[in-house]
Amino acid sequence: MIKDTQARNIKPSDKAIPHGGVIGLALHPSKTKGQGKWVLRYVSPVTKKRRNAGLGSYPTVSIADVTKIALSMREQIEQGLDPLEEKAKTQELQKIPTFEAAAGMLHAELLPSWKNIKHGQQWINTLEQYIFPYIGSLTLDSIEPRHIADALRPIWLDKQETAQRTKRRIHAVMAWGWAHGFCSSNPVDVVEHLLPKQTGKIIRTEHHPAMAWQESPDFVQKHITINDKSNVTRSILEFLILTACRSGEARGAQWSEIDWEKKIWSIPAERMKMKSAHRVPLSDRALEILHNQLGLHETLIFPSPRGQKELSDMALTSFLRKVNAPSTTEGRVATAHGFRSSFRDWCSENGYARDLAERALAHTVQNQVEAAYHRTDLLEKRRPMMQSWSDFVTQRNTSNKPISLTEAFQTAVRK
Repeated sequence: MIKDTQARNIKPSDKAIPHGGVIGLALHPSKTKGQGKWVLRYVSPVTKKRRNAGLGSYPTVSIADVTKIALSMREQIEQGLDPLEEKAKTQELQKIPTFEAAAGMLHAELLPSWKNIKHGQQWINTLEQYIFPYIGSLTLDSIEPRHIADALRPIWLDKQETAQRTKRRIHAVMAWGWAHGFCSSNPVDVVEHLLPKQTGKIIRTEHHPAMAWQESPDFVQKHITINDKSNVTRSILEFLILTACRSGEARGAQWSEIDWEKKIWSIPAERMKMKSAHRVPLSDRALEILHNQLGLHETLIFPSPRGQKELSDMALTSFLRKVNAPSTTEGRVATAHGFRSSFRDWCSENGYARDLAERALAHTVQNQVEAAYHRTDLLEKRRPMMQSWSDFVTQRNTSNKPISLTEAFQTAVRK
């Protein structure tokens, strides 16, 4: 069956990669390396004609998810049903709304929550004025990034603040549609790639100097990667980079938070900045680091060598200064927190949806409209993204045998 390694390395010039576990299912290359479209080819038991069913794009739709979807469709075919026809019937029963209708429904739901009714009216007025004439009549499932870019382009440079505000409102409507199953992604996430750079945009001050994501692999190879459990500083820094977590979350990590079998690190709300529990899918290398830390402390994963207490943040800062970690901020070394920015930039450059990256960083959604519909942490959709980030940073040879999770789990239990 197709492996994540194959899927992550698919190139635009490659042939479709057969799934290997479901007849007719294959991953077809897209214009970007490491991305593709899942297509299930079958003969309709109703019309006896060949049909192609698109099942979403990789990596947004993982191998595990597409396998379940395709197997379910194959069961329908064996029962004499045409999956696409059945989907059409379902959609007819649950008709997908147009963008204008969806915006109206969302506005009606949110209107009571606005303290100032005038603001609520301005919210819908902006869409009526700038967006409805372009995409108001399109159903949510048919809206693509180019449609949104065309709608925003007339105001993108001339009315930059209005354009950004309008873009956020479009995103909220599409997020509502995604939450209700009317579309499979949010096209607003990538729309700025189709628009010119807004020269007048306010650039936020860089509080945490960050390393350019392209430099991360070389830095990790030269200064960090080590399997010596006595060097806690290097171990925790690599773990922090691979999980994109905050320094305090890693320094306070406890063995009770690790699920070896499910490969999940569950950080309780009281240890999170925003006081909301967070789950992190662990890559193969992250698990190896944890395995190497076994036996150092009964509770803490990365204890300070001195006093067997929580490692200080200064230990990480001192190390980065000592090795003169490069950053994009002139005259300053990269910080531990800055690697979160490196990860975020890598996600953007590699085409990962903003929602996945934001959840990986445990960011709170500031827009109340969007927050109302962000009720899932997308854990399994984040898993291949975090593994890809780990593989990129560590430049792992995919032929290397990963850690035995059974061994790690048994060792942890014995401890």
